[in-house]
Amino acid sequence: MWTRSLFSPKTEIPKSAFIGLSLCSVSLVLGLWCLLTYGGITPKDFLAAPHEVVAAGIKRIGNLSLFHHIWASLSVILSGFILASIFAVPIGILMGSFRAVQALVEPLTGFMRYIPVSALIPLLILWVGIGIEQKIMVIFLGTFFQQLILISDVSARVSKDLIDCAYTLGANRKQVALRILVPACMPGVMDNLRVTMGWAWTYLVVAELVAADTGLGYMILNAMRGLFTDVILLGVFTIGILGLITDFIFKVLRKKLLPWSADF
Repeated sequence: MWTRSLFSPKTEIPKSAFIGLSLCSVSLVLGLWCLLTYGGITPKDFLAAPHEVVAAGIKRIGNLSLFHHIWASLSVILSGFILASIFAVPIGILMGSFRAVQALVEPLTGFMRYIPVSALIPLLILWVGIGIEQKIMVIFLGTFFQQLILISDVSARVSKDLIDCAYTLGANRKQVALRILVPACMPGVMDNLRVTMGWAWTYLVVAELVAADTGLGYMILNAMRGLFTDVILLGVFTIGILGLITDFIFKVLRKKLLPWSADF
C-alpha cells in the first residue's frame, strides 16, 4: 500500500497524497486562526480575523497601493540579491577551489557573516545616505557573505578525481575550470541562491526600517504603529506569497538550465 511509503525515507508518494497532506497543513493553520479570532479567544487588536485581512487586501488592490508597495520592495530585493550573486558566485567558486583565494577571502567572510545587518545601518546611512541605495546595501550585505560560504562549500565538494580525469584526457586548466568545475558547481550554486533569496526577503523589513515611504516592510512597520493587525498580516502574507513565487522560479530555472543534474 502507498501508505507505507509515507514512513519510508527517500521514497516517492503519490502526487494526490502529497497535495492532500499540503492542504491539510494549510487548513490546520487556517482553522486555528479562525478559532482564535471568531471564537473570541484573541482580542481584535492582537490578531485580525481572516475576513478583515481579505478586506484590507481588496481595498489596497483597488487603489493600487499594494502593487506600489510590492514593486518598491521587489526593486530593492532583486537589486541587492542580483548584485550580491554577481560577485559571490565567481568568488565563492574560486574560494572553494583555490587555497590561495580561500586564505585571502575566508577570514573577512567568516567575520562579516556573523555581524547583524541591522547593526550596520547607521554606517550605511553615513556612507550611502537614506535613499534606495541604503536599502539595496542592506540586502547585499545580508546575502553576499552567506552566499560566499555556501558556494565555496559546493566548489570544495567537487571531486578531485573528476578534475584529474579531465587532465588525463588532455584538458588544460581553462577547459577544466569552464567545462568541468563550473558545470559541476552550478546545481549546488542554484540551490544556495534559492536559499539565500529566502534570506533576502527576511531582511526586507530591516532594509525599509529607516526613512522609507513605500514598500511592504514600510507598510508593515507603519501599520504596527497603529496596531492595524489586518494590514500587518496582509504585508506578511504578501511577502510569503512572493517568496513562494521566487522559490518556484528557482526550481524551474534549475530544471531548465541544468539538465545534467538529476536531483530535482
